[in-house]
Amino acid sequence: MGIAQNLALVRERIETAARRAGRNPSDITLMAVSKTFPSESIRGAYEAGQRVFGENRVQEFADKESDIRALAGAEFHLIGHLQSNKSTRAVELFEAVDSVDSLRIAERLNDAAQRLAKVLPVLIEINVGGEDQKSGVAPVSAELEDILQAAPRLEHVQIRGLMTVPPYSEAPEQTRPFFRMLRGVRDDIARRHLPRISLDVLSMGMSHDYEVAIAEGSTCVRVGTAIFGQRSYQ
Repeated sequence: MGIAQNLALVRERIETAARRAGRNPSDITLMAVSKTFPSESIRGAYEAGQRVFGENRVQEFADKESDIRALAGAEFHLIGHLQSNKSTRAVELFEAVDSVDSLRIAERLNDAAQRLAKVLPVLIEINVGGEDQKSGVAPVSAELEDILQAAPRLEHVQIRGLMTVPPYSEAPEQTRPFFRMLRGVRDDIARRHLPRISLDVLSMGMSHDYEVAIAEGSTCVRVGTAIFGQRSYQ
């Protein structure tokens, strides 16, 4: 099947999963993860009605940007680890950064956004599995608390919620405890009513497990392979 057909199937499954969980499908954003795919694939998804896209690397997206900036209403999020020296370029290129994993990155993004006279929506990335090879702060950690406490002075970034990439399992049900954990972290933070922090976004779930993530409260599922096909990293 082509991209348009794949998108239609994913949307149908999102709607079914949402209704099964007693949720409104319109409360769930589908993000098409276009990393490693060419601008032609992004245009194909856009023509099929897709508007929110996720990219992993600043330079990779910069190479595509001139080809796709004319897509009115398209929204591009950085969802991969951000090196601090690329913060300014990230703020220039992306509508949001969904992978803040340190206070230093939050501060760099804030400074860059201030220079560009904008307020940048961000998500805090939580490493729910404690995996060394993955980015993100621990669910209960000084690093997370530092970011939360800094929010009032970071006037040019707006913390909108949390994101996670759980340990991979071919069995989607194996990821359920990690999604539940992220939801618990969100709920714990929300009960504190911290200033300048809104938690309306819970970004979790990918091609193989997004239906489980929806059942556990995801408001944004990041789907790549199920839309664009298998990736080639050569």
